[in-house]
Amino acid sequence: MDEQHIINDFSDKLSKNKNHFIEDLKSLRTGRAHSSMLDGVMVEAYGSVMPLIQVATITVPESQLIQITPFDGSNIQAIVSAIRDNQSLGLNPTDDGRIVRVPIPALNAERRQQIVKQLNEKFEDAMIGMRNSRHESLKDADKLKSDKKIGEDDHKRIVKKIDELMNDQKAEIEKLAKAKEHDIVTV
Repeated sequence: MDEQHIINDFSDKLSKNKNHFIEDLKSLRTGRAHSSMLDGVMVEAYGSVMPLIQVATITVPESQLIQITPFDGSNIQAIVSAIRDNQSLGLNPTDDGRIVRVPIPALNAERRQQIVKQLNEKFEDAMIGMRNSRHESLKDADKLKSDKKIGEDDHKRIVKKIDELMNDQKAEIEKLAKAKEHDIVTV
């Protein structure tokens, strides 16, 4: 392991952490309908549990409505139950025997604050992941220095580069979180 490997590995970990955070943000409601709101919904169909996207087509015909068309009509009740039973969504779907409609109610102030709290938890999880990655990379740099594979100047350069990458990524994640919070609290 050399200094470039440590920096590249840290950069990769930060990218994965950021991508995970972006995926987490998609699951948070903003008051407008979007199909990714239902990404975490698992439906019991054909004797196994499957993601909703594998048993139905999801469309958003209006800003306050998600429409789900099952590939097989016999799965309609399982889809309705899966969405209704998912407490984190707080949605109440209806069906007409062939299409499931999920109205997205306007968020009240209390629900908006709950969602902002979830956002802050996801943000903190992302920051913890970044700090853990930083700690591992600094440990690797310290090991190279203690094994006398790099000198003091090289060690300082690695630490400085790691801190720069960390600060850049932190700023990006904060920007994403602020934008999402703005979407959530805007009526």
